[in-house]
Amino acid sequence: MDNASYHNVQDPDSKAPTSNSRKAPVVNVNASKLDVNPITNSLTHQASTSANKELCSMSGQGSKKLINSVERCVDDMLEGYVALNPGVRLLQGHRIVIRADVEDYVKSGKVAVLCGGGSGHEPAQSGYVGRGYLTAFVAGAVFASPPPQEILPAIRAVAKRNKGGCLLSVANYTGDRLNFGLAYEKARQEGIKIAMIVVGEDCAVTTNDRTAGRRGLVGYAVTNKIAGALAEMGRSLEDIVEITTAATKQMGTIGLSWSACSAPGSGPTFSLGDDEMELGLGAHGEAGVKRMKMTSAREAVKIMIDHITNPDNPTYLKVTKGDHVAIFINNLGATTVMEMNIVVGEAISYLESMGMHVARAYSSRFITSMEMAGISITLLRLDKTLTQALDYPTDSPHWPRPLLPHGVTDRQTPPRLVLHYIEDTPSATLEGGAKVESDYAGKLFEVIAHVSKKLIENEARLNQLDTEGGDGDTGSTLARGARAILKQLGNKDNPGLPVDKPSSLVQALATTAENQMGGASGALHSLLLTSSSSCLKDSVTVTAWRDALSHGIDAVRRYGGAEPGDRTMLDPLCAARDVLLSRLSETTPIQAFTEAVQAAQKTAEATATMRAYAGRASYVNPDRLTQPDPGATGVAIWLRAILERL
Repeated sequence: MDNASYHNVQDPDSKAPTSNSRKAPVVNVNASKLDVNPITNSLTHQASTSANKELCSMSGQGSKKLINSVERCVDDMLEGYVALNPGVRLLQGHRIVIRADVEDYVKSGKVAVLCGGGSGHEPAQSGYVGRGYLTAFVAGAVFASPPPQEILPAIRAVAKRNKGGCLLSVANYTGDRLNFGLAYEKARQEGIKIAMIVVGEDCAVTTNDRTAGRRGLVGYAVTNKIAGALAEMGRSLEDIVEITTAATKQMGTIGLSWSACSAPGSGPTFSLGDDEMELGLGAHGEAGVKRMKMTSAREAVKIMIDHITNPDNPTYLKVTKGDHVAIFINNLGATTVMEMNIVVGEAISYLESMGMHVARAYSSRFITSMEMAGISITLLRLDKTLTQALDYPTDSPHWPRPLLPHGVTDRQTPPRLVLHYIEDTPSATLEGGAKVESDYAGKLFEVIAHVSKKLIENEARLNQLDTEGGDGDTGSTLARGARAILKQLGNKDNPGLPVDKPSSLVQALATTAENQMGGASGALHSLLLTSSSSCLKDSVTVTAWRDALSHGIDAVRRYGGAEPGDRTMLDPLCAARDVLLSRLSETTPIQAFTEAVQAAQKTAEATATMRAYAGRASYVNPDRLTQPDPGATGVAIWLRAILERL
């Protein structure tokens, strides 16, 4: 990882629309004085008939939520949280919670610690913004990664004028890696000093086969606490990366649940019998290691700790007699205080019986899953540096501490304000590049239009393929991006996209994929296109297009975490690339591309018999995956569409 790379190139900014429906105070952080507008706190108590119907439709058995609307529940939650906690602000127009003293902190030159993720896990991670912990947090929709256009403004706010740089901390989920990876690449191109770590410490994986990787659970919050403390101490970005990366290898987590959760507007994520428990489930209710009968707290704790420390488990945590450890007992949302205290007592007792020295013990709602009834246990093998970091004082409202640090009194805080940050005008852009003749530009116009239409035509087919291993929306996601591209493209005589400048055209397509498609598919296609564009700046030869494809594939592999053979969109992409590498020097370009498309189609069809090792499908029973991968099929469709117009 390049921890401090500087580039003077920047993608066009993409601002999220402001969704606030109520007036709120606004502060210009660059102003010498704080100008506060009046605030209106009144709420409408009489719901409309349509609103009542919507709320009733959300209140099925096990999924009742006291909210105003599904669409605004995250925004309403963040506004309420900021109203309650005067040490934080909202970055206007964004779902970004940021330290109130961010300007002073940036001027201090200390490393900023930034993370993000889906909502529904509160207090994670907005509740950890504060001195000695997170500098800012980017909130996504419920159980969904925030998009890059939300992440990049947060990076700029905490790091653009910060000589210490920024640590971007990412939980190991495909959507988070992709969206934060894309924002990271853009930040580097703007010359921002930044490093990124990916945290995954769960011990649920029990096979030596490659998977999508260890998920980031409570260890993610612990790692961020360590990073925030080191940053406040004045440690360098390089030191923090080294220490936190090592810390993730010294911890392990396992979860246990006895009832499901539900996102607003949806039913339970899974079902359990009255006498059943699920061991090793993920933070969103993903299937765990095994389903077992309800048992006592003592036996459940023993099963969990034995799993974490079992050498036969490839993701186990190595601890030995005499080790100093910290234990974190996490409430997944609806577990009672009585149960939590019982579990804490049993966990400490069992660890001590194993010869461990429990130097630190914490019990709290660290990372929840809405109203899930369950717990997780995290063990951290301590050393002097990690202990100091855990003990370092923080004023984040939700980090548990049995006693206030010595000398700390009640904080005197200023009135609540909503923070407004004015972003710089980019000093350089990625526009420009080699210009092509009108015939070439016309052909590019036809290719883009035809590809878009083919993706729209195949929307239902791709959605059907995605019902096996995903959530049935791959076709809709690709079609949404295709419709946006067609709208931007306009007519051939006066195109709305820069078809005469391939490098700029590819960048524009990347931005549309990022902003309009959403999810992992949008981030993957945007990464593919963003990384491809640099190869077309100076040349648009056949070789340049081939190299562009290779660069794009490399980016998708780096941030997506998949490899050829993992049953993803990489399979047809790599198949096509390999044919081009071998055949371009032996035959005509059109013949080489024809063979490349044929190879991509054949490989996409072959994904039907592949085992999924990446993405959401990797958590699905392989016996259910009998059809070709929808992402791979989508790639084959748009490659074939390109050939049809060439």
